[in-house]
Amino acid sequence: MSHVKAGGTAKNVHDSPGQRLGVKLFGGQKVKVGQVIVRQVGMTKRGGVGTKVSRNFTIHAARDGVVNFQTRKVRLFSGRSVARTEVTVV
Repeated sequence: MSHVKAGGTAKNVHDSPGQRLGVKLFGGQKVKVGQVIVRQVGMTKRGGVGTKVSRNFTIHAARDGVVNFQTRKVRLFSGRSVARTEVTVV
């Protein structure tokens, strides 16, 4: 038997640090090979020319240049067209 009456359990008491997601380099900024441009969860932004998308959807620069953001129409699997942001390095 318990020697303390009705203690209960502690749930949801763990606090994890933030993942530091978001845009790291903005349009017009210079970038070198391998630098992180965007850290994201999922494909909220698409990688274009001069970029590489890693397994965790981080967009890296594949060459030296200047970062550029533009909106593009992307066709979904259902056939619907939606606007998405494309990241390029020129």
